[in-house]
Amino acid sequence: MNTVIIDYNAGNIRSVCFAFERLGINPTLSADPEIIKAADKVIFPGVGEAGSTMNYLKNQKLDLVIKSLEQPVLGICLGMQLLCEHSEEGNTDCLSIIPQKVIKFVPEHSDKVPHVGWNSFYPSPNIDPHGLFNHVADKSYLYFVHSYYVENGPYTVALTDYILPFSAALQKDNFYATQFHPEKSGVVGEQILKNFLGL
Repeated sequence: MNTVIIDYNAGNIRSVCFAFERLGINPTLSADPEIIKAADKVIFPGVGEAGSTMNYLKNQKLDLVIKSLEQPVLGICLGMQLLCEHSEEGNTDCLSIIPQKVIKFVPEHSDKVPHVGWNSFYPSPNIDPHGLFNHVADKSYLYFVHSYYVENGPYTVALTDYILPFSAALQKDNFYATQFHPEKSGVVGEQILKNFLGL
């Protein structure tokens, strides 16, 4: 299977490569539009800041490449947020592939921001039982690291509670996305990556 990880100005890409290698997939790390477009599956991961990352994508014309993709695409963490319409981080207009907004957590009581660590998820009414969460039990624990969250909306397929319910995963057409890091989420994350590869 020809799996390409988009190589752009963001952190944590190598750990995603290693996660696929553990599944027997040797992904290609590339920023070449033709290589990305020719892939069977595309991964759009990342850790970083929304504004500078969107500027980089636009300068490299990778924003247009991502919008044009028709094969299954998986956005992870920052990759998920950049698939959305707008982020409060740097007041950034994002890719507008998924029309939901990215909002900054406001701490309440003893809650800390960023949200770091293991948290459980539950499916939304929009979930596709044959999608990312096939063979994954409700309330399984996943690993999160983020200060901004995607609101609950029509493309939310899984939710997590921290301060308030937020989107743990999204799906619109061929675009799938997770706020959590499947590559750091143990056997549950491994199953989610397997499910994506099997789409």
